[in-house]
Amino acid sequence: MGACGSPAREGVANWRAEVVATFPHDPASFTQGLELHDGQLYESAGGFGTSFVAVSTLETGAVSRRADLPPDVFAEGLTVAGDKLWQLTWQNHVALLRDRSTLAVLREFHLAGEGWGICYDGSRDMLVTSDGTAELTLRDPQTFAEIRRVTVTVDGRPRDRLNELECAGNSVWANIWERDEIVRIDLDRGRVTDIVHVGQLPDFGSGILNGIAALPGTEDLLITGKNWPHLYRVRLERTAGPSR
Repeated sequence: MGACGSPAREGVANWRAEVVATFPHDPASFTQGLELHDGQLYESAGGFGTSFVAVSTLETGAVSRRADLPPDVFAEGLTVAGDKLWQLTWQNHVALLRDRSTLAVLREFHLAGEGWGICYDGSRDMLVTSDGTAELTLRDPQTFAEIRRVTVTVDGRPRDRLNELECAGNSVWANIWERDEIVRIDLDRGRVTDIVHVGQLPDFGSGILNGIAALPGTEDLLITGKNWPHLYRVRLERTAGPSR
């Protein structure tokens, strides 16, 4: 992205993820969604026959609650919305609404196309979902109905392969499927404002990046991946690298 001769540049900032703390992570977890709320870590893991949603303690990795999905269901992204959890499925065309305390499924909603990532934007009272394309879909958190779509761009060009999402303030973080990049998106304009490069993380070579959780009150992020044995708290350090 951002090749010479492209339209006026949009001032994308590049960052490096500096590890400031390391926590245990279940290497059997094919991570799809990750969020930290009230000191508890909520995680969705995928795979046929291995999909689940779990609540654990960040510092120890100890699981307090877990619910497994049927073997024919491939779980995807997860988000906390008040006292509820939303969990997507990949190709089962279903979004699951769960009770946050018990993890019990309360309702199922039809999902057209594939489910990838999801996050809840509390300031807008909207869900944001991804499907692997350059489009994010804003949805009603009560009915799951589509409100509108936003095309995400870098330097005026669509940035596809948007995967796991994390709503933070007025922005949405998204990891790029099978890349070493996490991008921050201005949801109002659909513009990527920041790119974080994480290929230097110790576990990056052991599995695909997939898992972003914002730490309340800080600019730090929690990052993990599919089958990574660790979670990393990272601080962002500005670099001079070009946007891609």
